[in-house]
Amino acid sequence: MNLPTRPAPEAFRETASDDYLLGGFTWRHIRTDPTRPVVIINAATSVRCRHYSRFADYLFAHGFDVITYDYRGIGESRSGSLRGFKASWSDWGALDFEAILQRAQREFPGQPIDVVGHSFGGCAAGLAASGAAIRRIVTVGAQFAYWRDYAASLRWRMFGKWHVVMPLVTTVCGYFPGKRLGWLEDTPAGVVRDWGTPTPRYETRPSGLTLGELPFSRVKAQILAISITDDPFGTVAAIERLLEYFESSERTHLRIAPEDIAEETVGHFAFFRSEYQDRLWPIALAWLQHAELKQGTPGRRI
Repeated sequence: MNLPTRPAPEAFRETASDDYLLGGFTWRHIRTDPTRPVVIINAATSVRCRHYSRFADYLFAHGFDVITYDYRGIGESRSGSLRGFKASWSDWGALDFEAILQRAQREFPGQPIDVVGHSFGGCAAGLAASGAAIRRIVTVGAQFAYWRDYAASLRWRMFGKWHVVMPLVTTVCGYFPGKRLGWLEDTPAGVVRDWGTPTPRYETRPSGLTLGELPFSRVKAQILAISITDDPFGTVAAIERLLEYFESSERTHLRIAPEDIAEETVGHFAFFRSEYQDRLWPIALAWLQHAELKQGTPGRRI
């Protein structure tokens, strides 16, 4: 499919409840339509929102308004040095995503609100106090980065990289200089601490909240969780662990093997590359449009 000429997304600034200034982009149709959904794209940990621009173009071309944004300390939402900068996964969800969710309700009053969450972005979808406003969610490889859930063949290598080396470098530098090392974007120390915590349970992370106090149960959206068999983060155990938190939601887990789409590898990050707009993106589109998996959809339900 050839997408139409890319619209010029509007850059915006949004203030979170603690007065932190967030940055992002909006794809907005000229004519207001109360039936048109608006999609918020939640990025993976330390991946800039610009990574999802082509996917946002795709959704816009299919009739959605779209919002992308960066979490505090990342990309459009970074201001100065990250050394000593305070931010955590909880902040990214409870403060940053919440602010964007409120913005969507304010900027697109009455329109349905959907969310696409990549990796941590799927977790963030359950951390906003206004989560009840979400109609549908598509997650891709969404999990808590619990090391025991990593793919068995790579588990110890990944543990060493993400749970030993990354925290050690962060301790020395005061933040993780990921861009310099070629490991994602620079990352606040608090986020690295959350990632490195050796527990599968979100409520024991530094948020200090019990499961009953977390907002996940407020979300009553129709959820499609997409996982890829060669994604070492997104194993069945990892995906299912997160889905259990969305106890008030209707949940569907679709597991896709690269060979299902005539590929050798896809992994954790490739889903949002434009080369997959004809093979993988229609799966997310169909769910956002009708909360359904069309006949012939690659993969299998778990």
